[in-house]
Amino acid sequence: MIVFDLCCAAGDHRFEAWFASSDSFADQQARGLIACPVCGDSDVSKAVMAPRVGAKSNQKTERHAVAARPAPLPANGSLPVELVRRVIAEIAAKQAEMLPQSRWVGRDFAATARAMHDGRVAEKLIHGQVSRDEAEALREDGIAAMPLLVPFAPPDAVN
Repeated sequence: MIVFDLCCAAGDHRFEAWFASSDSFADQQARGLIACPVCGDSDVSKAVMAPRVGAKSNQKTERHAVAARPAPLPANGSLPVELVRRVIAEIAAKQAEMLPQSRWVGRDFAATARAMHDGRVAEKLIHGQVSRDEAEALREDGIAAMPLLVPFAPPDAVN
C-alpha cells in the first residue's frame, strides 16, 4: 500500500488517499474514480509531498511515540483498543521515567509548589497530593500543576 497527498483543481483542497500501487492511482485517476472529499471534484492530482527516506541499515533510528499518519477513526468515533492500550502504556512509561527525577512532597504539594513559584525553593520537579480545591487554587494563581495520569502509590504506602 502507498499513500499519496492529493489536491483537487476546483478548490485546491489537500487530502490523502491510499492505493495498492502508483499504477493503481494512475488507473483510478484516468477513469475519474478519485474525487475530492470536500467539494467532489474529480480533477485530482498528486500534491507535493516530503519523501520518507529510510535510515541506513547501519544507523540507529529514533522511534517516535506517535505515528506520522494515524489511521482514521471508525465512523462510530471509538478508538481501536490496541491504540488505547499503546497510548496508556506510553503515558505510564513516561510517568515512570519522570517520577524518579522528582521529589515526593506528600500533602505539602500545594505549599511547596507555591514556594517554587515564588522562588523561595529551588526544586525543579515535585510530586505529591492535593485536594481538588487546592489544585484549582494553584491553577487560578498561575502555578502549573497537573495530575498524574496513571495511578501512583505514594512511597509511604508501599510495603
